Amino acid sequence: MDNKQFYKSVFFLVLPMALQNLINVGISSTDVIMLGRIGEKTLSGASLGSQVFFILSLFLFGITSGGAVLIAQYWGKGDLPTIQKIFGIEMKYALLVSFVFMTATFAFANPIMHIFTNDPEAAAEGVSYLHIVCFSYVLSAITMVYLNTMRSMEHVVIATLVYLCSLITNIAANYIFIFTPLNMGIRGAAIGTFAARILELGIVLFYVWKKDTKVKLFDEKFRDGIIGKGSGTVWKTFFKVCIPILTSGLLWAVSLPMQTALLGHLSADAIAANSVSSTFFQYLKVIVIAIAGASAVVIGKDIGSNDEEKVRCNGRTLSVLYLAIGLLLGTVLFLLRSPLLSMYRLTPQATLYADHFMIIMSVIMVGMSYQMPVGVGIIQGGGDTKFSMYLNLISVWCIVMPLSFLAAFYWKLPVELVVIAVQSDQIFKCLPKFLRFKSYKWIQKLTAID
Repeated sequence: MDNKQFYKSVFFLVLPMALQNLINVGISSTDVIMLGRIGEKTLSGASLGSQVFFILSLFLFGITSGGAVLIAQYWGKGDLPTIQKIFGIEMKYALLVSFVFMTATFAFANPIMHIFTNDPEAAAEGVSYLHIVCFSYVLSAITMVYLNTMRSMEHVVIATLVYLCSLITNIAANYIFIFTPLNMGIRGAAIGTFAARILELGIVLFYVWKKDTKVKLFDEKFRDGIIGKGSGTVWKTFFKVCIPILTSGLLWAVSLPMQTALLGHLSADAIAANSVSSTFFQYLKVIVIAIAGASAVVIGKDIGSNDEEKVRCNGRTLSVLYLAIGLLLGTVLFLLRSPLLSMYRLTPQATLYADHFMIIMSVIMVGMSYQMPVGVGIIQGGGDTKFSMYLNLISVWCIVMPLSFLAAFYWKLPVELVVIAVQSDQIFKCLPKFLRFKSYKWIQKLTAID
């Protein structure tokens, strides 16, 4: 593949993935934005209730990401029957996990909500939300597994269509059930989410029935994966890859509330400034996540095609591309910080903090744009999932969290330095990931053991 064709193939993977990520941000924030016009308790109930799906999504992410690493390699090898078998294994465990979450959430919604809040009104609103939205968990699991499998085989447009239709449906249904005479409040938002998930699955099933004439994932080998027939070696490889990804995600997720609590103890001006600067940072981060996902597909396919020199060459090209994109995104954030901040009505001190935070985030963006795609797209995409797990364990729990708490509560450093401490892993992860990349030990041909 020449450079022009290579860049073209990467671009046509990145663009739909970036759109999907933006749409997913819109879907996740729709209920919060629309319920914010009703009242604080209703908004809190929906926000806290959605944490259950966030935890479920971590498990589903571990399952689908582990499957994606394998599927990309088998796609490069041209082994569709084994891909169907892996798809069946993914679907089985995704259905199992989502069914457990659905039944537990419906049965224990009240105790679950009281884990997140002591406010009885917010908890009651959250219970009403969970009793409806929990039935969408299984639907989401089926859709997520299918779309991630298709993405690993370079079929990415269908996911963009599904999630765009889902966003439109969610907004329309929320409006009908919340702001019309129906006036169902938080239950209306839950029904809107449920309706969107039904539509997602409906589009997927229609696509499988009418359009998916080449891949044919729901086939005999898919059933073999579901029941475990003749899939012992594939099953073991799947969990060998999947468990480190899942563990890494859970370690990261557990650290989030602690980081939020830490920043929540700063001044009101610093909290507002951090909220504003983080919003712009997250929108640009969508591009980086898409690049990482596209890279994992490209690298996995190259490894599966049994051309190690091509893997090394494309890996080097991608690593340089990451750095160039990081410099571009960091420059954009730095140059646009004043026009972006002018859209907000902040106190002079909060505005000053936000300006400083966005300068910091501009530098952080460069590091993140390199280390995340190298770690997720190249190293993890190449089959080496344990390295990222160990690195996240050490960086988050042995460096970032202790350093951040010392900076905030013991040394009592300026808030700008506290933010640097919280985000510091985006910089110091670059060196170990660069060294791991240059060793080429991450190239692990997982199809060789089938």
